[in-house]
Amino acid sequence: MLPAARHQAILDSVRRERIMRVADLAELLGVSPMTVRRDIDSLSDAGLLERIHGGAKIPGPTGTHEPGFELKSTQNTAEKDAIAAEAASLVHEGMAVGLSAGTTTFALAKRLALGPQITVVTNSVRIADVFYSSAGDSSATTVILIGGQRTPSDALVGPIATAALKQVHLDMLFMGVHGMDSRAGFTTPNLLEAETDRAMVDASRELVVVADHTKWGTQGISTIAALEDADQIITDSGLGENARNYLATAVRKLRVVNPLQG
Repeated sequence: MLPAARHQAILDSVRRERIMRVADLAELLGVSPMTVRRDIDSLSDAGLLERIHGGAKIPGPTGTHEPGFELKSTQNTAEKDAIAAEAASLVHEGMAVGLSAGTTTFALAKRLALGPQITVVTNSVRIADVFYSSAGDSSATTVILIGGQRTPSDALVGPIATAALKQVHLDMLFMGVHGMDSRAGFTTPNLLEAETDRAMVDASRELVVVADHTKWGTQGISTIAALEDADQIITDSGLGENARNYLATAVRKLRVVNPLQG
């Protein structure tokens, strides 16, 4: 593919998805990551793209762009599965566990549906359905679905959800995020979802953030919590060394999993 055609293909992909990783673009175009990085540099110098850690995004703010569940569920699946496996190892019999909406927490739900016996509180219809349709003992897990206004990412949010969460007490919350940033903390592009997620955090004794490496450096319009509010972060080995060092000092425990071993 000629450079001009490759540049156009990169532009089209990033405009469509808003944010793209170098690895995904390289696979899509059948070229090396080094070639993609050079192309991104050229396009960035021309003001057509904005370089970010590990990829590119459209110029200007993307803080309110909220990808749908179906799109996100096709991205970074190996990383999410490995993160889910590590997160599941923290759950024990009899716990009250919160699962925020998201594709990584959805992957975790599929593992937890196999046991142990727990109580799950979630604001995701998709996650609740995982437990309802599980082939295992239907009485093994009690599921409490918090109602509210539905978002593009299939979260149920808003004042009804927030009010309901004030009545529960969770041993551990597994929270997926849109982005995590050294200054903005854990963020979401949806203001109502941020409010509901903060209520889930307040209801929990321990906060475990589950986020693949592409979430680092991404910033939504609204902060859910500061980095130091997380007791643990589970991410994958694609996270850069500088980001690892930063997060390791910000939270009590940073868990980094290898997707190839997940």
